[in-house]
Amino acid sequence: MNYLHLGIDVAKLKLDVALLTDQGVHTAVFPNNSTGFRALEDWLRRWPQPLRVCLEATGSYSLGVASFLHQRQRLVSLVNPLAVHYFARTCLSRNKTDPHDALLIARYSQQYNPRPWTPPTLAQQRLQTLVRTREQILDSRMLVQQHLENAPAGAAVYFRAQLRQLQRQTEKVEQQIRQAWQAVPEMALAMSWLTSIPGIGEITAATILAILPPVEQMRSARQLAAFAGVSPCQKQSGNSPGRTRLSKLGHRRLRKALYWPAITALRCNPRAQALAQRLAEKGKRKMVIIGAVMRLLTHLIYGVLKNRHPFDPNYLQVPVAS
Repeated sequence: MNYLHLGIDVAKLKLDVALLTDQGVHTAVFPNNSTGFRALEDWLRRWPQPLRVCLEATGSYSLGVASFLHQRQRLVSLVNPLAVHYFARTCLSRNKTDPHDALLIARYSQQYNPRPWTPPTLAQQRLQTLVRTREQILDSRMLVQQHLENAPAGAAVYFRAQLRQLQRQTEKVEQQIRQAWQAVPEMALAMSWLTSIPGIGEITAATILAILPPVEQMRSARQLAAFAGVSPCQKQSGNSPGRTRLSKLGHRRLRKALYWPAITALRCNPRAQALAQRLAEKGKRKMVIIGAVMRLLTHLIYGVLKNRHPFDPNYLQVPVAS
């Protein structure tokens, strides 16, 4: 099918759009709010042909317009901003403006036809909000703790009071996270599968469910590892073998959520321990081993969600490539 391609550059207050048609490029600017969404939809009705909409995944800024257009039966794709960034480099793009970025996104869509996006459910949106709120509270706690360590005696009492208040807020939001997934039977079932994996606790499991798209949209565990940015990436030049690192071209928050579970898995997950031993015998560094365990966890996560079954430590599987 011959589609028109619409690129949207999303900012906090506005949407720059560029539409590729047989007659050329059509551009416009709309407010990033419900009024602007309706005006954009009215503008698009001038072209009755099938349309693909593409925009970068920029969190809450892009979710509103993406959800609105999806509800209007538009074919919407949310893409990794890095994909557009590297596409711009292949085009030798020298400009960096919002209208130009919208045009680049439209051309990226035309070139690659990215996978359609499915919006999160209301339950998943609520879980996303609560998980993100908890992360922000923990970041504040870390900052206050740093101030406390360097504070004079007269100021320390105020920082300790802030830490107590933040601790209470952490406990409250964690209780709300627990209530959120317990209220949805399918989500509670998925939580039981995820927490059956040694190393993954309730908060990590809730974070995974808040971030991951439906597992049916992923073809393999490797695709989930790539989504999290824990796939191996090797740089080699000439006779130098280089070092293998995590690609980090995936979801930063999911990758961050898997770090401490990987540390825990090294103590209590037999498959992680066996993988770590093999890598240690090959002389791999500690961070390489942790990265490999993070990748192993994505494979186990994919397995329990795809098979709709708790983790079975005795199930024979092909080991994750070391």
